[in-house]
Amino acid sequence: MHSDDLNEEDRIREAITPKSWNEIMTSDSWEVFKIMSEFVEGFEKLGRIGPCVTIFGSARTPANHRYYKLAEEIAYMLTKKGFGVISGGGPGIMEAANKGAHFGGGKSVGLNIDLPFEQNHNPFIDPDKLMNFDFFFVRKVMFMRYAQGYIVLPGGFGTLDEMFEAITLIQTHKSVRFPIVMVSKDYWQGLITWIKEKMLIEKNINAADLDIFSVVDTAEEAVNTIEEYYNKYALKPNF
Repeated sequence: MHSDDLNEEDRIREAITPKSWNEIMTSDSWEVFKIMSEFVEGFEKLGRIGPCVTIFGSARTPANHRYYKLAEEIAYMLTKKGFGVISGGGPGIMEAANKGAHFGGGKSVGLNIDLPFEQNHNPFIDPDKLMNFDFFFVRKVMFMRYAQGYIVLPGGFGTLDEMFEAITLIQTHKSVRFPIVMVSKDYWQGLITWIKEKMLIEKNINAADLDIFSVVDTAEEAVNTIEEYYNKYALKPNF
């Protein structure tokens, strides 16, 4: 048996082993304090960053890939419009987003997550705007709470999780209806078709829910969608 399988088996056994009330209280209490500390640090640090757009996308995208270049271009253009950029702080699309913001002279925020193998923070994050999280759900709150728009480049399960979190919060009126822009029609088309032909047809969503997000192909279209949102409502995102 592979060592990773043994480690996973140990974790499963630990998770299902009955614990005493004292063990539960001790473990849960410390976890609550850790969660609280991450929220407090996040609120204090991010509450002062000003208008930002969150860019989601894969950690596995190499620097020579067109999606990496596209993310970098989008971030650069956003900074020229006065927005800072928030990313997940790691490699791939996240690095490209921070890189574009860095070289665009804008604020470059990285919300890094501590993972056993995949992620270390990238070097293009402003030193005073790097945060490290243990809990995915705390990190997602920071993504949603401090962004004035969301741009979603191709990614995997984590990207989908973050995108649908934003969509759900807007759908349920728990969040302001900021723009959600999915980039690369070719990549997202299968998902969009499934949403329309399965979720919508079976009435698990309403037709109006499809207006929560848009799908574009170019950096210019993505950035214009964000900018047009503010022009439409005659708003400025607190520049």
